[in-house]
Amino acid sequence: MEHTTTDRLKVAFLGIALAGLLVGLGLHFAGQPEIARLVWIAGVLPALIALVVEIVSSIAQGEVGLDIVAALSMSAALAFDETLAAAVVAVMYSGGTFLESFAEGRARREMRDLLSRVPRTATRHRDGGLEEIPLDEIAPGDRLLIRQGDVVPADGTIASQTAFLDTSALTGEPMPVRSARGDEALSGSTNAGEAFDLIATRMASDSTYAGIVRLVEEAQRSKAPMSRLADQWSLGFLAVTVAIALAAWWFTGDPIRAVAVLVVATPCPLILAVPVALVAGLSRAAQFGVLIKGARPLEAMARIRTLILDKTGTLTDGRPQIVSIDSHDDMETAEILRFAAALDQASKHPVAQAIVAAAQEQGLSLPLPSEVAEIPGEGVIGEIEGHRVLVGGDAFVAKRVGRPAGEHGAFPTGSVLVAVAVDGHMAGHLVMADPLREGAPEMIARLRREGIERILLATGDRAEVARVVTAGLGLDALRAGLTPDQKVLTVLTERKNGPVMMVGDGVNDAPALAAADVGVAMGARGAAASAEAADVVLLVDRVDRLAPGIEIARRARRIATQSVIAGIGLSVLGMIAAALGYLTPVEGALLQEAIDVAVILNALRALRIRPETQDSAT
Repeated sequence: MEHTTTDRLKVAFLGIALAGLLVGLGLHFAGQPEIARLVWIAGVLPALIALVVEIVSSIAQGEVGLDIVAALSMSAALAFDETLAAAVVAVMYSGGTFLESFAEGRARREMRDLLSRVPRTATRHRDGGLEEIPLDEIAPGDRLLIRQGDVVPADGTIASQTAFLDTSALTGEPMPVRSARGDEALSGSTNAGEAFDLIATRMASDSTYAGIVRLVEEAQRSKAPMSRLADQWSLGFLAVTVAIALAAWWFTGDPIRAVAVLVVATPCPLILAVPVALVAGLSRAAQFGVLIKGARPLEAMARIRTLILDKTGTLTDGRPQIVSIDSHDDMETAEILRFAAALDQASKHPVAQAIVAAAQEQGLSLPLPSEVAEIPGEGVIGEIEGHRVLVGGDAFVAKRVGRPAGEHGAFPTGSVLVAVAVDGHMAGHLVMADPLREGAPEMIARLRREGIERILLATGDRAEVARVVTAGLGLDALRAGLTPDQKVLTVLTERKNGPVMMVGDGVNDAPALAAADVGVAMGARGAAASAEAADVVLLVDRVDRLAPGIEIARRARRIATQSVIAGIGLSVLGMIAAALGYLTPVEGALLQEAIDVAVILNALRALRIRPETQDSAT
């Protein structure tokens, strides 16, 4: 509401100043110069009074900006009877503040769209019927109906056979994703298919989308070091402006030249270029599933020289996958997988869940197990369609079927061997591993091209496993067997050589993320602790989104710097020209407005940054 009122006032001041200028010009050309002069003064005064009030308010808050130059130029023009110039400056200043609001609104549009998608109510199944409830009444375990077009209100699991979810607002993925029963659904996704049921796993306030909204609100309130530096530059620019104006008056004895100098430096929203470019960069990064918590982390991302990657869940997928299935009893590999997955439906072990997921991906029909007994850390025993099935570690299964363990032979370092026996016979083995994420080698190469000088792995896993996983990636160093505090020490050590970015996904990574110049959390499946400690959250479960995020940050910062240098440089040249008598006050005002518009439009180029590769975001 406050922003709407402010915007209306800006439009009103612009309208008054513009009307005063145009009416005054009409009267002037109609042979009524005195009345035109009064009309121009009347058009200037509201803008000047509002400007003085704003300056006093800013000074009271300890902030000094270029608005003082605008006030000086209008006051000087009125004092020396350059009323037309004053009217032009008033229009240009009012137009500049309006352009400010437009540019900031344009830069924040994607973030505003993100916030506007928050649903207000949810539909819950209760006592055989449906009821509309506020979001804060959703509790874990509630069964919710998600109609077509509805935004998922809380994190949960799909309770219907299938669901088609549009996750573009969260991840930038343009195509709807097909999810099956038991799959996770993130709040903020839109139901792009038929209605389905969802079992809430978190309260709405603790869900993914609510966290994103909080992060976006923090980002909108943040201020980058570069913005503060630009504020400091404004003091120097103010001093240079006044010095040139006084020098022009002193050496020529012509106060109109001083007025022209002040006018050229007005309204000069050069400092706006930095926040506009950086906020535009935040919005652009969000379109690629990279949520940066503010302008400060974005600017820090642009200066990164060292990257530290966690292994499990970051450089690798974090979920075991079947590498191969070996049959020992002439049983089809698909049948071995079906028996193993059917029995593992009764287990919550990550390896068991990975086997079930692999079978479902292949479209295998899984019967319900019966007479199930799970031996923690060893395996599962049960009945599947009348067959006695054992699934577990090689030694566990081999012992129960009367076979020696180790018959499978060698398997890759870091892999897990799962044995499957059916009716007392060893049916086969599943070799499982946590593979390198797809696109990881290309991401490393691209980061090198972006100027990342040093890339290393920091993991709590064994060194031999880490070496196998990262073979061929060309990392500069490998730190294995690290505890959380040792990861922090690694970050602090690397910071001596320049700004460091740390990427992780687990609770154990949170201290290291907080210690780094920029901490990046794998937010799609990562722990809440790591997301809270991080400066950047990858909303999509793909570490290769890191590369476009860094590229956008660097290009946004480059655009901000270009805008400030070009704007200040052109303004100084204009002031020198005015001091030498080449520009009248009116010409100076027109020139400065042209510079202002060019600078802001250049800053908005950050909204059109197109990273090197973009396979799924626009």
